[in-house]
Amino acid sequence: MKPHVSILMVTSIDGRLHPSRFTSSPDGTRRDWSAQYEKVHASLKSDAWLVGRVTMAEMSKAAAHPPSTHSAVRRPIHVAQADAKSFAVALDPSGKVHFARGDVGGDHVIVLLGKDVPDSHLAELAGDGVSYIVAEKKEIDLTAALDVLAREFGIKHLVVEGGAATNGAFLVAGLVDELRVLVAPALDGGENVQGIVAWRDGLAGKTRLQFKSADALGNGVVDLRYAVLPADA
Repeated sequence: MKPHVSILMVTSIDGRLHPSRFTSSPDGTRRDWSAQYEKVHASLKSDAWLVGRVTMAEMSKAAAHPPSTHSAVRRPIHVAQADAKSFAVALDPSGKVHFARGDVGGDHVIVLLGKDVPDSHLAELAGDGVSYIVAEKKEIDLTAALDVLAREFGIKHLVVEGGAATNGAFLVAGLVDELRVLVAPALDGGENVQGIVAWRDGLAGKTRLQFKSADALGNGVVDLRYAVLPADA
């Protein structure tokens, strides 16, 4: 049985993702809006969070360091730690993210990889104390990956935190139960700037949203909550 999946994002009023580009507001600052985000994140009481390759690379800040020699590596699953209290999951089909240790901010790392990732990278991850799941194909089957996360690591609630393509992939796959969008009192306004969701063919006809609530938080942030329904429900 798959974990409960929530998407949680903080955006400008025009749906953009990068606070460094946002206009200023007398109601708060980027730091204030981030604090509101962390409060909502904590209130979800999830035991795992997931981000894409670019975001995780910014967090891990590690360079490639494959071992000069290594013994046979485990495929498709390597469990370095199954009893962690919380997990940080990275979606990295090509195996481009590196780690210096087995956790990010105290959360045990699990990497979701495509089948073509070389053994040297798997050995590097295992050597750093990182768990991983290798897909049967080049592209990751998110449904299968969630099943493994639940079965092997006991994950019950996964918070997906982007970027836009990652959010889109989970929505198109029909895996999302809840969408939470925190809207900051700011604008971006830039052309060709990433929004909260991206999918090559768009999402029309692929999913539906049912409004649940809207709450005013501190610092001018509005918390919008939606249930995510199948397109044909």
